[in-house]
Amino acid sequence: MRSEPRWLLLLHQLPRKNDYLRVKVWRRLQRLGAVAIKNAVYALPRSEERNEDLQWVMREIVAGGGEATLVEANLIQGLRDDEVVSLFARARDADYEELADQIRAAGKSLPRRGKLKDDVRRKIDADVKRLERRLEEISAIDFFQASSRETASGLLEELRQRLAPRPAALVVAKPKRLRGRTWVTRQGIHIDRMASAWLIRRFIDQTAKFKWVPPKGYVPLAGELRFDMFDAEFTHVGNLCTFEVLLQRTATKDRALDAIAEIVHDIDIKDQLYQRAETAGVATLVAGIVLTSPDDDLRLARASAAFDQLYEVFARKRGA
Repeated sequence: MRSEPRWLLLLHQLPRKNDYLRVKVWRRLQRLGAVAIKNAVYALPRSEERNEDLQWVMREIVAGGGEATLVEANLIQGLRDDEVVSLFARARDADYEELADQIRAAGKSLPRRGKLKDDVRRKIDADVKRLERRLEEISAIDFFQASSRETASGLLEELRQRLAPRPAALVVAKPKRLRGRTWVTRQGIHIDRMASAWLIRRFIDQTAKFKWVPPKGYVPLAGELRFDMFDAEFTHVGNLCTFEVLLQRTATKDRALDAIAEIVHDIDIKDQLYQRAETAGVATLVAGIVLTSPDDDLRLARASAAFDQLYEVFARKRGA
């Protein structure tokens, strides 16, 4: 029995001398979130809505003198599904990182102390609304929940809080309420989710169970705690990654964990805040785990072994 096609592929050819049409089609495909898997071949996850969107693009191409074909397909040889998913994730990560830079720039115009002047507040309010719209636009085409979304979302929330009369503070969680739980996060774990899950099981909830769920639409069950995902109990706050938030909210004081937090922060947030010598090596190790371990339980097992060793190094090292 054949499986349902997973992808929509737009194959097209444009007139060589029609630069206007070329730019117009490219911009339309970017707004739809399509990625190029080959020259003049663009992909989107299959759905009725995206099928209709691409048909409109086809009409524009044909009306401009070009040729276009729309195909529903499964990938059999050559390019793999996970490689295409990675293309989508990298494209959206780039969008989120650009947005994060814009949010940081907006935050720099806010005074650290004192009351905001009316003209400054109006400008920042307008900036926040514009940035919120941009986050919604990127999220709408973030089909596979790129890892940088939480960074941009956390920075935007911090900017909102700085505009409020009394910014919210991180509340310390009671240890007993965190034990014996099922901890839920997005499938396809990477550095922050790997490190956070390791931290949870080793230092916060030794009997923790983990559940890997789709990035959108999950409704938590009783007794579940979410981390590093939208609306989670533990996730990015401002410029803090989830690992850092877990440390702060559990009031964990540990020099070795602080060192690991700095590494996780720079790999996840990508702002080169701490620039530790070990960061590049850990980033390469994590990339290798992701490439060779499609199963999240296996990823966590391999990452946990690495973090156990890293912790021992920092725990025995002076001035970690």
